[in-house]
Amino acid sequence: MSSSVEPPITPGPASDAHGPANQALKKGAARAAAVAALRPRYADDLARGTERLFEPRRTDCPWCGSDRLEERLRTTDLFQHKPGGFGLDRCRDCGHVFQNPRLSGEGLEFYYRDFYDGLGEKDMGGLFAGRRKTYVRRAESLRPFAKAPENWLDVGTGHGHFCEAARAVFPGTLFDGLDLSAGVELAERAGRVARGIRGGFVERVAELADGYDVVSMFHYLEHSTDPRGELRAARRALRPGGHLLIDVPDPESRFARLLGRWWLPWLQPQHLHFVPVANLRRELSGLGFTVVAEEHAGPHDPVDLLGAVWLLLNAVAPREEQPWLSSPPGRFRRALRTATVLAGVPVLLATAALDHLVIRPLAGRRHLSNAYRVVARRD
Repeated sequence: MSSSVEPPITPGPASDAHGPANQALKKGAARAAAVAALRPRYADDLARGTERLFEPRRTDCPWCGSDRLEERLRTTDLFQHKPGGFGLDRCRDCGHVFQNPRLSGEGLEFYYRDFYDGLGEKDMGGLFAGRRKTYVRRAESLRPFAKAPENWLDVGTGHGHFCEAARAVFPGTLFDGLDLSAGVELAERAGRVARGIRGGFVERVAELADGYDVVSMFHYLEHSTDPRGELRAARRALRPGGHLLIDVPDPESRFARLLGRWWLPWLQPQHLHFVPVANLRRELSGLGFTVVAEEHAGPHDPVDLLGAVWLLLNAVAPREEQPWLSSPPGRFRRALRTATVLAGVPVLLATAALDHLVIRPLAGRRHLSNAYRVVARRD
């Protein structure tokens, strides 16, 4: 999630120069300086228009080749509020959902910039670090099939927090992480991964061939421009008998339809592909894998209602300072944003309770889960 929904900290009296108010002021001043430094680059990007950030529109399904497409969703960037409009189409034959037109390489760079790194690095790192229980449960899903893997490659590892948590489940396993961002190098320096591999999985897999007992892709495939290529790379990186773990958003979730553009896992414009579980199972079988487990309740993240309200509040509240805005918001707009977000807190608390107490126990039934997990063995 972007930090743009967090209400600004209002300075109050402090007893000394190191008090919370002064620390908040320093943080605010540092961010303002960083935003000001980035603004000329974004102004130049936007002056050239957003059309260049997209590839030509497809008329066929990238998964099965069918030309029976239907519009699934049209939306904007509800996270960072960068300019541009985005669409998802659905194949009527195989059910695959994909971004159309898709972001180009230049577009991916523009919309990812300052989300996981740069301005967003600290906040996103803190968010991922706070999900230790989720990471432990992900690692535990392998236990029935592999008791003590020698080594494990986590693809799309980010800052390596999954690998750090998974060592509690498999203390004798050596964890490596791969990612396009500089976060993976930070993960290696912090000791969260034994080796941080920076780059694309498909491009780096030749040096990793037959090297791992486990490859994991937790919420990674949906970001890929070529999911099938990533699956082939996973097979190549695994030793025979090794296991592949995949978590992805479930496009067949009821909440995907009920909440429309406010369904958090759509995450436009970053998520490019949404693969129905039947399609993924068939693809893995064709690559020489045996699917040994399919889970829906366990991978569910109880944030559907909370996320929808969060996105709605972020949409109606005045924008906070960002370098892609032509000018900084004034004092009145900042105060109005704070008031809007604070007014939404009771609703956020109520929907969080519903997500955890009502929806989560039912997530494995009636297509209420927002994600699914597949565990497959390379034969």
